[in-house]
Amino acid sequence: MSIISKAAIGTGNGHFIIDTIEVGEPLADEVLVKVKAAGLCHTDHDSLNWGKSIVLGHEGAGIVEKVGKDVTNFQTGDKVILNWATPCMKCFQCQEGNQHICETNSPVTAGGNGFTPGHAHLEGTKLNGEAIERSFNIGTISEYTLVKASACVKLDSDMPMSSASIISCGVMTGYGSVVNTAKLAAGTSAVVLGTGGVGLNVIQGARISGAAKIIAIDINPERLEMATQFGATHCILAEKDDVGLMKAAELVKELTDGRGADYAFECTAIPALGAAPLAMIRNAGTAVQVSGIEQEITIDMNLFEWDKIYINPLYGGARPDIDFPKLVNLYNKGDLMLDQMITRTYPLEQLGQAFDDMLAGKNAKGVIVFE
Repeated sequence: MSIISKAAIGTGNGHFIIDTIEVGEPLADEVLVKVKAAGLCHTDHDSLNWGKSIVLGHEGAGIVEKVGKDVTNFQTGDKVILNWATPCMKCFQCQEGNQHICETNSPVTAGGNGFTPGHAHLEGTKLNGEAIERSFNIGTISEYTLVKASACVKLDSDMPMSSASIISCGVMTGYGSVVNTAKLAAGTSAVVLGTGGVGLNVIQGARISGAAKIIAIDINPERLEMATQFGATHCILAEKDDVGLMKAAELVKELTDGRGADYAFECTAIPALGAAPLAMIRNAGTAVQVSGIEQEITIDMNLFEWDKIYINPLYGGARPDIDFPKLVNLYNKGDLMLDQMITRTYPLEQLGQAFDDMLAGKNAKGVIVFE
């Protein structure tokens, strides 16, 4: 029997509506999840302009409502975190350990534009009787969602669902970029450009990894104050007219014996700052472009001198079944701050306000919660 669910629908032309959708029975390898909370990030707002109608949302956590006949690792009542980068475990990249860039299932590297053809049960979700896609195959800004069992990771914690919901993108991307991608060594120095939700999780990843010096850079003093709470040891208030953050780079060098930092992480999503982390690091240092800039940019190759490494990772190199439990354990120990990251929660009907607050930089993280 189908379930009628309230959901946020992106109309494809920059707008969204709140409407009811029909969510069907799970197929053999699927799970029906009652969503309890859905994190918001800029990608959700970007998806409003994808030129097609979709159920919004790609961060979330909830309760298993029903499972397909072939699903053995979940049962009704299980708490789960929903993951948008579901691996097939059979393709070349999965066999190489790169589950986050699965060649078969990834809605970024395989299908593109937030949906993998053939991966999701498209007919399982309908709006006004017509099949509708779910953003990143999961569509979490909905009371119920139908997903592959491989999109679920069991949640073994009493953490609030709002905190669990943000693990599956912003937290994983920031923390994973430090731990999985850069493999930051204890006792080293790191610079974080931009201290929004992802940047704060880069700071947390660096702190947990034992960085001796964590330098946060932002144009917003309130953001820098929050960065200190999450582990930044030094803060630089950047100037809006500092092209390429070159002035800020000089201040970084003053804080790092004149050489530059060992690592620098770009978390602003501003194309003009795509090369900025290269100016922050020492010779043979590592620059990581965390925010997913996809526009064409121009880079002065002098910034690469000498022996500098520039990495452009996806999703912090996530291996969900391995990394999510680690993040939950770090939370349970008190090392990973998630509750403190959620500035505000909103009911579904206030999604417009949640987007406005996010775009205005008011929130470290906003979350839609379902009663």
